[in-house]
Amino acid sequence: MRLLEDRLNSDDVAKKDIVTVFLALQKQNFVLGNSLTNLVEQWPKAPPIINEVPAMFGILLETKD
Repeated sequence: MRLLEDRLNSDDVAKKDIVTVFLALQKQNFVLGNSLTNLVEQWPKAPPIINEVPAMFGILLETKD
């Protein structure tokens, strides 16, 4: 990032270079966002919790055999 910032702030940078960097970043952002959306949509749903009661605070529920 520092090298990119230094290069863009230099006097000899062309407008074409800035456009190229901007479009590449936009494309990368779109691809990553789309991939993340697809991953979340296809993620397996958690099975429903059936009749499970959380343990009461401070009570030991283990039994010794």
